[in-house]
Amino acid sequence: MQNVLVVVDMQNDFVDGVLGSKEAQAIVPKVVEKIQNFHGTVLFTRDTHKEDYMQTQEGKYLPVPHCMHNTQGWQLCPAVEQLRRTEPLDKVTFGSRQLGELLCRMDLQEAINNVTLIGLCTDICVISNAFLIKAFLPEVTVTVDASCCAGVTPEGHQTALNAMRVCQIQIENDK
Repeated sequence: MQNVLVVVDMQNDFVDGVLGSKEAQAIVPKVVEKIQNFHGTVLFTRDTHKEDYMQTQEGKYLPVPHCMHNTQGWQLCPAVEQLRRTEPLDKVTFGSRQLGELLCRMDLQEAINNVTLIGLCTDICVISNAFLIKAFLPEVTVTVDASCCAGVTPEGHQTALNAMRVCQIQIENDK
């Protein structure tokens, strides 16, 4: 049985860039420690947008260009980047079908015991990918380490944790 850690969108724009926050900056050392101490496969996602972002549905609801492909804001934050050993999965939506498909292939090769998610933002991409993984692998335990996540707001973070808990996603280290 294998364990997988998914590091969601720990990118400069979400940490200290255009959509950054003090809460996001505060989790960086915890994320680094979690990656360093994890025994299993570590995967990374990377929010990825192109020049047409403002014409997309997301751009209409969140009119702040961010994580534009090949920009500094799109890169993983330096502390996380230096620990990366696998190529990030670029995703154009909140949830990554590519991640779900990869996890299914991995599960066929060796059963997955647990998928743990950490990263940004709890109330958008972390929750979307947690639900997506539950849909692809309904019998695999999905866990979110709340101490290694931050939401758009502290209230949004807590609301997302509560919603995931109701949907049988295990929440660890929730104050």
